[in-house]
Amino acid sequence: MLAERGLVFPPINELLRWQDIFPTFNKIALIAVLAAIIGMGLFALAARADAKKAPTGARNLAETTIEFIEEGIVMQTLGKSGLGWTPFLMSLFLFIFLCNIPGVIPIFQMPATARIAIPLCLSLLVWVIFIGTGLKHQGAGYFTGLLWPAGVPTALKPLVGGIEFISTIFVTPFSLTVRLMANLMAGHILLVTFGLLTEALATAETQQIFLVPASILPFFMLLFITGFEILVAFLQAYIFTILAAVYINNSTVGHGDEH
Repeated sequence: MLAERGLVFPPINELLRWQDIFPTFNKIALIAVLAAIIGMGLFALAARADAKKAPTGARNLAETTIEFIEEGIVMQTLGKSGLGWTPFLMSLFLFIFLCNIPGVIPIFQMPATARIAIPLCLSLLVWVIFIGTGLKHQGAGYFTGLLWPAGVPTALKPLVGGIEFISTIFVTPFSLTVRLMANLMAGHILLVTFGLLTEALATAETQQIFLVPASILPFFMLLFITGFEILVAFLQAYIFTILAAVYINNSTVGHGDEH
């Protein structure tokens, strides 16, 4: 009966692909640009605030974000010597979060990270940085320590080396990409599903008026998922950033070394 009322779930392609606003620039690109502008704007406003006064507004938010990244990520993974990575990790976290959160904002209703392009580019950026950091700190020996951690028996080195090579070169950027994209994509699809179901039941025709009270169930589920997706937007930004910090730390101190 609901199908006769016109409840048709849109094709998956319509949920994840948007028409261009102008050639090569669509809603996903717009969200990414806005995320970058908002992030830079926040710290530009914070920098203009009077440092002699108690922090308020943008400055207070900026300082809270910096403190969170330093205490919750940098000190937990890189230690005091890694505080120089704070600007990069803070930018990474803030950009990902601002790309995630539009999934629960009306009009946008789409997390930019639910498309593979942005998660993949960020993952490759992290990959290049931690490989480059390893080469900077350890030279060519970085790859030796990476492929053959200390204590590996000679007979097992070919097997362990192959596994470590595949893990570092292919699995690491792939897992970073898929973890971020899949979590945000799943949430987006759930929001669309319960949103459509709520609308279909709430606007039932006269002969199906008995369906209207039932709309409260998917509506409450929609509210719950919306709140949950706000948490997911934060957690996925945090997880991506802390993993980036862990990979950088491994490259800095040596694969398998104690921090």
